[in-house]
Amino acid sequence: MKRLISTVAIAAVLAAGGLSTGFTQEDPVKIALVHGLSGSPLEAYSKQTTAGFNLGLEYATKGTMEIKGRKIEVIEKDTQFKPDVARSVLAEAYGDDEVLIAVGGTSSGVTTAMLPIAAEYEKILLVEPAVADSLTGPDSNRYVFKTSRNSSMDMQAQALALQPDDKLFVATLAQDYAFGRDGIAAFKKALEGTGANLVAEEYVPQQTTDFTATIERLFGALKDKEGRKVIVMYVAGIDAMTPLAAADPARYGIELSTGGNILPAMASYKKVPGMEGAIYYYYEAPKNEINDWLVEKHQEKYGSPPDFFTAGGMAAALAIVKALETADDWETETLIKTMEGMSWETPKGTMTFRPEDHQALQSMYHFKIAVKEGVDWAVPELVREIKPEEMDIPVGRNNQQ
Repeated sequence: MKRLISTVAIAAVLAAGGLSTGFTQEDPVKIALVHGLSGSPLEAYSKQTTAGFNLGLEYATKGTMEIKGRKIEVIEKDTQFKPDVARSVLAEAYGDDEVLIAVGGTSSGVTTAMLPIAAEYEKILLVEPAVADSLTGPDSNRYVFKTSRNSSMDMQAQALALQPDDKLFVATLAQDYAFGRDGIAAFKKALEGTGANLVAEEYVPQQTTDFTATIERLFGALKDKEGRKVIVMYVAGIDAMTPLAAADPARYGIELSTGGNILPAMASYKKVPGMEGAIYYYYEAPKNEINDWLVEKHQEKYGSPPDFFTAGGMAAALAIVKALETADDWETETLIKTMEGMSWETPKGTMTFRPEDHQALQSMYHFKIAVKEGVDWAVPELVREIKPEEMDIPVGRNNQQ
């Protein structure tokens, strides 16, 4: 019924000679941020996304907060990290609020539940910052675009940082939901053909705090192997580094490795100086004009450098502004055609929406942990930038779906 009413309203505006989108020049451009703001440790990710998104709009519009003379209105919705709530508030944004584009969500599992709503309302959902490969996979649809990196990028970059060979023995630790499962599947794929040996996979509940039995199994699987032994962690919103490091894996010659994280979480990385891995973003890694602006502006506004998901939020905003500025009109089909294959500049450099599945291809960064006096977190010093063309990212779906 809501969609019927909306359709009638648009038809009336069209009949009156309004814009092709059903809006007048005085109407704001409505964009929804639909993500978890309560109910999970991951809410910190959402807050960073919001900060980055608003800074991205400011940068892209040169402070006017207008696109083609239309004011931008950002509407924020709380999914509470619940799939049913996420579906409801996204439908509310598309239907009642009549947003042009929605951005979200935070948890990969919750975001999965949002994908069909975009198809139902035939409006674009820009996924940020959720990561799982499946979000642009067979169960996704043509209305879904994704600026966040995916599990395959994380794990192919992680594998490149580990430099695997037949003398490498690996055990993995991940959370038992879409993010963790997709991540380890991608890591296994990345190890194919390298000769490396994956000897154990451990999955823990999403909010686990007791790693005792898990650590015993991981150590047991690796301790007697002859060669390089590494436990690779792929977790979000929990601290697995502290209990693993406290268990003294070095007594068995076992190393720890993981990807980057938000700055507060990387305080625990101080326990593993010299550890190597791959990170999506660290404010000192990219060297470009947009990142320089972001670092300066964020420091000025918040008294701290931009974090992991701040850059992602900004990248999403920059993508939307470029699409809306370059599209001939703002009908969904026109926007899809405009965004497929579109490249744009971000704090990480150039990103490109792959036409086949709408995943944004982007760089990752190989790092080595350093502990520096006066810095609250471990510093992921840049070893090298891993370019998109170095990673063979599987196509999740074809663009006919």
